[in-house]
Amino acid sequence: MDEMKQSADEPLRSENVPKSKAADDRAVLTVAQVNAYIKQLIDSDKILASVYIKGEISNFTNHYKTGHFYFTLKDEDGVIAAVMFKSAASKLKFLPENGMKVIVHGRVSAFVRSGQYQIYVDNMEPDGVGALYIAFEQLKRKLEAEGLFSPQNKRPLPKIPTRIGIITSPTGAAIRDMINITKRRFPLAKLTLFPSLVQGDEAAKQLAVGVKYFNTMSNVDVIIIGRGGGSIEDLWAFNDENLARTIAASRIPVISAVGHEIDFTICDFAADVRAPTPSAAAELAVPDSLELKRKIHNIVGRMELSLTKKLNASRSELDSLAKSRALTSPQNFIDDKRMALLSLSSELESKMKLKLSNKRESFVSLTASLVALNPMSVISRGYSAVFSESGRLIKSVKQIKHGDKFTFRTVDGSVVGEAIDIMEDSAE
Repeated sequence: MDEMKQSADEPLRSENVPKSKAADDRAVLTVAQVNAYIKQLIDSDKILASVYIKGEISNFTNHYKTGHFYFTLKDEDGVIAAVMFKSAASKLKFLPENGMKVIVHGRVSAFVRSGQYQIYVDNMEPDGVGALYIAFEQLKRKLEAEGLFSPQNKRPLPKIPTRIGIITSPTGAAIRDMINITKRRFPLAKLTLFPSLVQGDEAAKQLAVGVKYFNTMSNVDVIIIGRGGGSIEDLWAFNDENLARTIAASRIPVISAVGHEIDFTICDFAADVRAPTPSAAAELAVPDSLELKRKIHNIVGRMELSLTKKLNASRSELDSLAKSRALTSPQNFIDDKRMALLSLSSELESKMKLKLSNKRESFVSLTASLVALNPMSVISRGYSAVFSESGRLIKSVKQIKHGDKFTFRTVDGSVVGEAIDIMEDSAE
């Protein structure tokens, strides 16, 4: 009869250990039974049930489908496998990375199937550097690499805004400071408050809604988002990734005014302008009315001076024209112009005569040249010319053949003949 096998999950007890058929009473265990027994020993240890371990993360894997973290903790003398399930991993403020030194808390247990033990982590914190600071640096590097903080994407603040949108707590000191400073510097500005939480789990979502509201309504010229000072935990809502992307996508310029001058948040880098405090944000948003009046007064003064100079110059020119002879003695002015016209007319006539004389001499010279080249002029002196039937002048006997007709042209007429005999002079 076969012996019953011990269940892997059932505690291993002496009465459950199977007996060998041999007489030596040896206990023969399965691999699963041994692993289960080791797991039972580890799970029953009070120290391993709640333990803190520090080490360096290596072989880190973020299982995106399940949300679980798998990694190894190591130091100079050893390593231990670790797993952090999604329920605990989702609560972390930062993303673990290889090489990061951390302190983890959890329980050590064994996995029966593989026989390996590991720590099941339920909490993790950086060793020496705060978790929030690491999360801040990680998000800053990520968004900076995407170009979200690029100066080329920053929108300029309007010179004279008359409508200011403020996103902050309606009960904090920050809103009172911004109202007081804005009214003191530029009373014409109209303030619109979008009340929002500025710390806590819901704060970042409400702040982003405020930015979207002003962009949708398009009822302000500039947006101020911020709060007063506090710890990094108090300011953490302004390090939200979605809020940063919402601010960067805003069509309306955004001034970030979070905390004190030494405080920096992701919101500060995503905004178009970072103000060290909410009070400073109000000063950046609106001009000083007194300074603006002074500048306008200076501009008006320069315009008046320029206009006065132009009027004086025009007046001097008018006085000069009024004293001119054309106005004081118009007949003398007309006489002067008439004399000038006569002088020009005489000069023009003289030049025209000279030009005609030159053209006449040129014409006579060309006519004499044509007469000299005319063959009829030669004939008129007692010579005659022979022409072919086509009217071409025959200069050589080679141009005529036996039987060709030709014409003698004399001074008083023409004679038509026919070539009966052609005699060519012999060369000497």
